[in-house]
Amino acid sequence: MTALVRRWATLAESIQGTGKRQNQDWYAFSGTGSGADPLVLAVADGHGSAAHARSALGARFAVDRFVALATEFGRAADACHEPGGLARLMNYARNDMPRALVQSWREAALGHWSRHRPVADLGRPEPGPDEKLTLYGTTLIGAVVTPWLLTAWQIGDGDLAVVGHDGSVDRPLAPAEDDLGDETESLCGPQAWRAVRTHWAPVFEEARLPRLVVLSTDGLSKSFASEEGFTEFVGDMDGRLATEGFEGVRAALPDWLRHASRYSGDDTTLAAALLHSYAARPRPERDPEPGTDPAADPAADPAAHPEADLDPAPDPDTEPERKRET
Repeated sequence: MTALVRRWATLAESIQGTGKRQNQDWYAFSGTGSGADPLVLAVADGHGSAAHARSALGARFAVDRFVALATEFGRAADACHEPGGLARLMNYARNDMPRALVQSWREAALGHWSRHRPVADLGRPEPGPDEKLTLYGTTLIGAVVTPWLLTAWQIGDGDLAVVGHDGSVDRPLAPAEDDLGDETESLCGPQAWRAVRTHWAPVFEEARLPRLVVLSTDGLSKSFASEEGFTEFVGDMDGRLATEGFEGVRAALPDWLRHASRYSGDDTTLAAALLHSYAARPRPERDPEPGTDPAADPAADPAAHPEADLDPAPDPDTEPERKRET
C-alpha cells in the first residue's frame, strides 16, 4: 500500500533586538517533508559580543552547513530499510552527525578568517584556531522531518517545541539545567560536538506525526517570566493556526516577535513548520486565488521563503544582508 505523502507549510521571521547594532540571528528552511525532499529547519544565534565580532557570519555558516548535512541525512533515512538500518541511522544521528556538523562549521569559519584576516592582526603572530573560531561563535538548533522520522539537534540556548498530533506541547531538547546568565554552549567551544543534544523520534504510525514544529532563538523564551510562558505561547500559536489559519498567523508573527524582543532586548527569531493537513483546516472567509495558497504549496510562495531573493549561492565572504518582508 502506498503511504500518503504529507506536506508541510513553513513560516519564519527574525526581529532585531532593541538597541542592537546588527541582528546576529539567522534561519533557513527547505523541503516538503517527503522522503526525497525532507523538511529541514534551522535557527542560529550569534553571540554578538566584542569577542565574537563575526558571529552574524558564524550563525549563517551554521545554518547553511546544517541544511546541507540534514538534507542528506533525511534522504538517507528514507532509503534506510535494510535490517539494522534504523539502529545505524540512530547511531549516526547521535554521534557522527554532531561531529560532521561541527567540523563543517569550523572549516567554513576558518576558511573565512584566512581570506579576511583582521587588519589589527597584520604583523602579529597568527592566533590559534580556537581564538579564530571565537570570532564566529554561535548557537544552533536544527530539525529534519521525513514521513516517518523527526530528528533534531541543538547546541547552546534557544528552544525546540513540538506539538503532537494530540495537541500536547513538548520541548525535547530543553537542558536539565538552564545556562547561567548569558553563558551558553557554542559551536566555537572546544570539542563542541560533545555539547550537541540530539532528539530522535521515529514515527511508526503516520497519524502520529507531529502537527507543528517550532524552532526559536532565546530572544523569544527570555521574554517570558517562566518556561511555562513559552510553552503557553506555542500552544496558543497552535490554537490560532487552527482558528485563524496559516495566513493569519504569518501576518501576526512579526508583531509577536517584536513584542517579545522589547521584553528580552535580544534578537528574536522563529521558524516553524505546520503539517499541511492541519494547515488546511479553517481558512479565511474568502479563499485565495488558485495557486497562491502557501499552505497548499509553500515552495511556490516567495513570502514563505524570505531568502528566495538572495543569490542561489550567496558569497559567504560578505556580511549577510537580511531581506525580510514586514
